Amino acid sequence: MIVENNIAPSSPAELLGDAHPLLEQLGTAESVNVTGALMQALELRSVTDVPSLRDFLNAYRKEILLPVEFPAIVRAYQHASRGEANELIALDVQLADERAIRPFALASCRVGQRQLSKLRPMRDQRLVQRYLAAIEAGRARGWHTLVYGVSLAMFSLPLRQGLQNYADQTVRGFVESAARSLRLRETDCEALQAVQAAEVPAAIATMLDASKQLTIS
Repeated sequence: MIVENNIAPSSPAELLGDAHPLLEQLGTAESVNVTGALMQALELRSVTDVPSLRDFLNAYRKEILLPVEFPAIVRAYQHASRGEANELIALDVQLADERAIRPFALASCRVGQRQLSKLRPMRDQRLVQRYLAAIEAGRARGWHTLVYGVSLAMFSLPLRQGLQNYADQTVRGFVESAARSLRLRETDCEALQAVQAAEVPAAIATMLDASKQLTIS
């Protein structure tokens, strides 16, 4: 069951401000030794220093962010923009087969449902109401990436900017969480974030160009 939240968000930033579900799955912010299912899925050792944190961020970007999360956000945004509720629900079901995100599936859906509940007051948005109904009926799960894409569309936010913000916010969350336990210097944190940020714009451009070609054809 979705936790009710009858207070509409006062801004898009408030709606999209949750931490990445990976951080929720790891527990408190101090639990930065990234072990268990996630590390096994990425085939990495625990994060204990700057090099291992860099390895984790690179693996996350290459194996989860770019091939799974970004495409999910883009497709959800497109379905929401066109009012395609059935297609959005089908995409939700399809995501359950993505092996890379299974380790944090429960956390993803918990965050997604919490975000989606904030859209419930938007009674005029039929797609949102149908998505909520599908989750309540057990026909969809409410993945956070899909809800993020839907939210971008509902608030008429640019998709390119939304993808970049998603990546920046996620990496910042990982780095800031690790910084507390590893006692990283501010310069180390800034350098790690800058490296990841530099890799994302080209990937976004390629993805959006490919998406446009598919739409045209």
